[in-house]
Amino acid sequence: MTPALKKAIDFLRLRGVNDLPDGTVEIDGTNVFAIVQRYDTVKTDVPKFEYHQQYIDVQFIASGEEVIGWAPRERMLLTEAYDAGKDIAFGTVGKGKWTAAYLQTGQLAVLFPEDGHAPKNAAGAESSVMKIVVKVAR
Repeated sequence: MTPALKKAIDFLRLRGVNDLPDGTVEIDGTNVFAIVQRYDTVKTDVPKFEYHQQYIDVQFIASGEEVIGWAPRERMLLTEAYDAGKDIAFGTVGKGKWTAAYLQTGQLAVLFPEDGHAPKNAAGAESSVMKIVVKVAR
């Protein structure tokens, strides 16, 4: 584990992390920071995939459950080109060409720049989720 990833995990272990309001939380400047978000998952036949080049995502489900689609970035058909300012590109992955990762309260996924991922998908019925995404500079 790198020192930066350790900072991300240590942050997620802090008491009261589930009580944070939505928004950005600085951990170590632009090297490690968290984005707290609450949303409802959605049912879809065509998940919206994304990838990042500058940051690793540590996606932690603080409450609720969701399915995150995963596929190698090379399988993505881009629908929105990479935006370096926002560190994100969007696309789709053909049916049967991605893996569903089911996450529930207390679980996390670590997604590297080579990992295309589609968050916010319903795990069965649509539900409310609180997620903390810790961004770790590569």
